[in-house]
Amino acid sequence: MSIKTVLFDLDGTLLPLDQDQFERAYFSQLAQKLAPHGYDPKQLVDGIWIGTAAMVKNDGSRINEEAFWIRFAQIFGDRVYDDKALFDEFYKTQFVKAKESCGFNPEAKKSVDRIKELGLRVALATNPIFPDIATSQRIRWAGLEPSDFELYTTYENSRYCKPNPEYYRDIISELGCDASECLMVGNDAIEDVAAEQLGIRVFLLTDCLINKKGDDLSKYPQGSFAELMEYIEKNI
Repeated sequence: MSIKTVLFDLDGTLLPLDQDQFERAYFSQLAQKLAPHGYDPKQLVDGIWIGTAAMVKNDGSRINEEAFWIRFAQIFGDRVYDDKALFDEFYKTQFVKAKESCGFNPEAKKSVDRIKELGLRVALATNPIFPDIATSQRIRWAGLEPSDFELYTTYENSRYCKPNPEYYRDIISELGCDASECLMVGNDAIEDVAAEQLGIRVFLLTDCLINKKGDDLSKYPQGSFAELMEYIEKNI
């Protein structure tokens, strides 16, 4: 069937980055913000990862935001709920410094704009482990606006994470579209390829390709933004 909806990943796809460098920059800034408020930097980072794991394992019984804070509170106590304002303040002020660890590709916006000109729907299927305030910023770092997407996933509006296929099922349901008419564009051979389990076609953007298991990816269309656009225009 023809492609009618394109789902884009963000980190490593529309927003070029080295995941390790980004995480170091992000956690360094977050630790600086919260250390004066009694959060040991190493324990804080470990706690963030444990909370993130709770979101990845979320069974859909609650939104990811709740899954994170419930697990985070088990580590640091109920004080974390009062300290959520500190995290929000961090994302409003210091988080932007992590942008320095990211790249920029003008072809990202050009491609999104061209896809919309072709009459296709566009949504942002970024792993919903960040709050809206952080996701909106990262969208802008890529040269785009949240309004460029019909939907973008955050920890406030999602109850699953990649690579759980239920994450993609929720997106399809929210958009009211057919999986066979969707294309998932991403850079991760596990998280983004998981969309295939629902019958969603996958295109791998290879600029920042992640293939942790060393899988044979030859069966998937892949390449640069230029090759992505060639593929889309041949399949609409």
